[in-house]
Order: sequence, then structure tokens, then C-alpha cells
Amino acid sequence: MINNPTEGRVMSCDFLELAVPGVRGMSPYQPGKPIEELAREQGLKVEDIVKLASNENPLGPPPSAVKAMAESLAELARYPDGSSFLLKQTLAEKLKVSPEQLTMGNGSNDVLVLLAESFLDAGSSAVYSQYAFVVYPLAVKAVGAEGIAVPALNYGHDLDAMVEAIKENTRIVFLANPNNPTGTSFSEQALLGFLDRVPEDVIVVLDEAYYEYGVGGDLPDGIELLDRYPNLVVTRTFSKAYGLAGARVGYSISNPEVADVLNRLRQPFNLNLPAQFGAVAALQDDAYMQKSIEVNQQGMAFLEQGFSDLGLSWIPSSGNFITVDLRCNAMPVYEGLLSKGVIVRPVANYGMPEHLRISIGLPEENRRCLEALGQVLA
Repeated sequence: MINNPTEGRVMSCDFLELAVPGVRGMSPYQPGKPIEELAREQGLKVEDIVKLASNENPLGPPPSAVKAMAESLAELARYPDGSSFLLKQTLAEKLKVSPEQLTMGNGSNDVLVLLAESFLDAGSSAVYSQYAFVVYPLAVKAVGAEGIAVPALNYGHDLDAMVEAIKENTRIVFLANPNNPTGTSFSEQALLGFLDRVPEDVIVVLDEAYYEYGVGGDLPDGIELLDRYPNLVVTRTFSKAYGLAGARVGYSISNPEVADVLNRLRQPFNLNLPAQFGAVAALQDDAYMQKSIEVNQQGMAFLEQGFSDLGLSWIPSSGNFITVDLRCNAMPVYEGLLSKGVIVRPVANYGMPEHLRISIGLPEENRRCLEALGQVLA
């Protein structure tokens, strides 16, 4: 018989009040609804559900990465390389940077939190855009710093207003290019004009999680600007175009002095062994990357035409998702899509209650989504 240590005891402690102030004001991050959860709720078969909610790569992981990860399993009894030496060397060669500029993370989310923990405190502030990735304000609040949300311009970053919002105690400005959840992006000329006006003691975090999908347009490559702006930090991930969201691999490229600060706080062994081997293989799989980009471009065009046929407008996107304007409360539409086995992402928590964010899927998944959307709207 197991004794219950709390049986008969009246709990009078408020553990939320024991938490540090920044954490008390936070709400948990809400991910996209899992396929298995919807199957249970709606009595559907898992194989009949289409998930277009979390900006995942619809191709699945690269077979080359799966093979490399499987081969690494024999060493699971040992700790992974805490410095991610092989992965950092491979990344440095591909990106044409030095390994000393890299900080590896358990997803780029990990690095974003590291930046906040390293450079912000209760007496400082950080600037980010309205409709920007929800992790920015979460990371800022967690350390007790002041978050300054600058009103968006056409759902994107108003870079001029963001410069004006910088205060004497501002230590970080978060930019996302392309931005999640709106898909908006800004040009190299706009970025250079912004960076030239930011004080050198303010770190500019350029989140390029969706960078690979925007290549070919006027999307700037933040890495090419690092030598010119020592206060610039670029973050990227293997979760999107590289198809390894479940492996959790992200990184930042920065001035070596900034990387040194981040690596002092970075948790040891934060990147597991299979993830490191899978990421190395994915980096070398150019054919998979090219296929990912092609599928995304074709799917984006298909959904845009479908929205047009339904009389809907959308926010032009440089990512692997598109945010559509329903011009009505989006939650009933979202729930209607769930009943038809299609999972998308409501974005009311971003202050966009009439929009849904839809990830680009395979051709059949995109067709199912449009068909279901038309039925629900009718």
C-alpha cells in the first residue's frame, strides 16, 4: 500500500505566488493540436487526419538523416559530444563561418531563451514586433524584463518604429525574417537601414527559422552581415526545411564573444546524439532541400489560388505557411475543419482572431484542406 503524503492535509501554499514575478505573468506555450489527440476526440483514424498546423516539412525527415540517426543508436549509453564538434564543423564549412561563432540549441527556441537569459534582467527591456513569434515575449517575461511590442505595419515589422522604441535600458531587439505567424519579410536594404541606426550595445536577434524557403527573392542572408555588425545574432533551425522538427536542432551564428557568453549558460549535452548525426546528414542532402523548396512553392501557389476561388484574402508569405483572413471569428471554422480531420492553427493568441495559419502540405493534403474549408464556410 502506498501512503499518500498529502492525504488529510490542507494545502495552504500558493505555489504560483512562490514563482518569480516574470513566470507568474506567463501562460504556457500552446503547440498545434497533435494528430492522436484529434483522433481520440473525433473518433477518426490517424491515417485520415491531415495536420497543417505546425509548419512541419510534409516530406517527412530526410532518409539520409534517418539512416544516420539509426546508426548512432548503438552509442546511446554514452553522453553525446557536449560541444557538437562534428556538427559545428559541418555547419561552419557550409555557412562559411568559424565554429567559434556557433551556439547549438535544442531547437532555435532554446537559443532564443539563452539570449534572453544571458542579456536581460529585471532592469532591462527588449523590443519586438506585434504579431511576432510568441516565444519572444515569453522569454522576456521569464527573466522579468520589460517587453516592448511595436505595432505592426501591414502585419509585418515596422523597422523605423522599432528603432524609435529602443530605450536606454534596451538590450535586445528581436526580428523574424520571415515572420511567424504572418509570413511577412523585409529586404536587405530595409535591414541595413535598421542596423545602421541601432546602438552598438543593443543585440539584434535575427530569427531566420524559415530562411531556406525565402531564398531566391529579396530576403537578406543575415550571416553575410555579421562581420559588419558585431551586435547581430542570427538564429536558424533544422525543424523546417531540413525536416527534423522532432529531433530539436537549432543554432545561432554570432560574434565569437557573444557565442562565448551563450555557451557559458547553455546546458551541457543540450543536443542529443542521434540529433547531431541526423543534422550532419541533412546538411549534406542537397536533393532533399531542393525538393522541400519545390513542394513548398507549388503548394503555396495552389492554396493561394484556392483562397482566391473562395473569395478570401491572405497575407503574402515567404515561409512554409500562409495566413488566411476569414473576415469572421475563425474559431468556429477551425473547429469545423477539425471535425473533418484537418488541423490548422488559429492565431487569436497573436491578436488575429479572424485568421487561420495553414502550413503547406503535400498536394493531396492541400487539396483536402481547401475542400474542407469550402464546406465549412458554406
